[in-house]
Amino acid sequence: MARIRGGVTIDAPVEEVFDLVADERNEPAYNPRITRAEKMGDGPVGPGSRFLALPRGTGAGGTMTVDVLEYDRPHRLHNRVSSSYLRVDGEVTFEADGGGTRLHWDWDMRLVGPMRLLSPVLALVGPRWERRNWLGLKHFVESGRR
Repeated sequence: MARIRGGVTIDAPVEEVFDLVADERNEPAYNPRITRAEKMGDGPVGPGSRFLALPRGTGAGGTMTVDVLEYDRPHRLHNRVSSSYLRVDGEVTFEADGGGTRLHWDWDMRLVGPMRLLSPVLALVGPRWERRNWLGLKHFVESGRR
């Protein structure tokens, strides 16, 4: 298992950043590794929401399920992500920082099945990949593309 933690400050109000992150359907706009995301079921995003996300280059077998386990707007999200090759459990927290937001991530990630042999690689590259995702969000929000 790899523990992946980090943080970034985004020049936007905490509620706005929280809402963007909480709705997985927004991720393809700022993370080029996710090609598509959709919400399963009706109703607003909140605890119990479930999304399907498709990472680039994985085909239908790589589809990830994202479950929102806890939803404390605008402070904390606890999500579980699962696919045929990966399990992730962790949280994203949001703190007001002046007029901006300090976003922190804390994930336990593990590869499963035949991919588990690559676990040492995940421990090395996972933190960079995750930081790149959140810097993509920062750029997306701060460039006004939202």
